[in-house]
Amino acid sequence: MKKPASFPVKSDFSHIRDWVFDLDNTLYPHHINLFAQIDRNMTAFVAELLQLEPDAARTIQKQYYRDHGTTLAGLMLHHGINPNDFLERAHAIDYSALLPDEHLGSAIRSLPGRKFIFTNGTVKHAEAAARALGILDHFDDIFDIVAADYVPKPAGETYDKFLSLNRVGTANAAMFEDLPRNLEVPKSLGMKTVLLVPRNLGEAVLETWERADEAADAGHADYMTDDLTTFLHNVLHEIG
Repeated sequence: MKKPASFPVKSDFSHIRDWVFDLDNTLYPHHINLFAQIDRNMTAFVAELLQLEPDAARTIQKQYYRDHGTTLAGLMLHHGINPNDFLERAHAIDYSALLPDEHLGSAIRSLPGRKFIFTNGTVKHAEAAARALGILDHFDDIFDIVAADYVPKPAGETYDKFLSLNRVGTANAAMFEDLPRNLEVPKSLGMKTVLLVPRNLGEAVLETWERADEAADAGHADYMTDDLTTFLHNVLHEIG
C-alpha cells in the first residue's frame, strides 16, 4: 500500500474547489487537547445516566464511540436519550486554550473556492472554536451532527447528506480529518484526503483504530501531516 505523502503535489490540488475540514484535532492541533474537556463531560453524562462509577462509564463511552462513531449514537441506540441534552452537556467547555491563528486564517482564506466545517459536534461548538481561532468568517457553512440527523461520520449516508446539501463534486474536493476511518468514504468517492496527526505521534494516546498507521495500511489517506497551517501554505505555493 502506498504511504501517504507529506508534501502536496500541484496536480492533486490545482483543481480543488471545495475544501472540507473536520473540527476537533484538525483545525486546531491535537496537543491543545481541547477534546479532553468534552471527553470528561461525556463520561460524567454516561456515569449519571447509567449510575456507574467513572471508570465503568468511560469503558462504555469508548465502546459506543468505537462501535457507533460517536458516544451519542450509542446512547441514542441503546438508551433512547435526548440528543440535545447530551450535546449541551458535552460541549459545556472552556475555549480559552484556543488562540487566534493568523497564519492558519490567511491560508484558509486564500484557498480557491468554498470552505466547509464538517463535524460530528454541533454548529454551536464549531462556531465557538472557529471564532476563538479567528477563522470562523472564512467558512461558507458548517455541517454538524444535527444536520446529519445524529448519524455520525464515518457513515456513508452522512457524507451523502453533506455532499448533496452543499452540491459538492467529489472529484474537485479535499477532506481534512484526524481520524483515519473518517477518510474511507471520501477516498472512495474520489476526494483528496489529508490525515492530521499529533506532532509527537509516538507519545499520543490513541485507540488502535485512531492511529495513522491504520490509514496508511488501508490506503484512506493521500497525505499525512502534523501541521495543517504549513501544509495549506504549501498547497497555495504549489497551485500558485
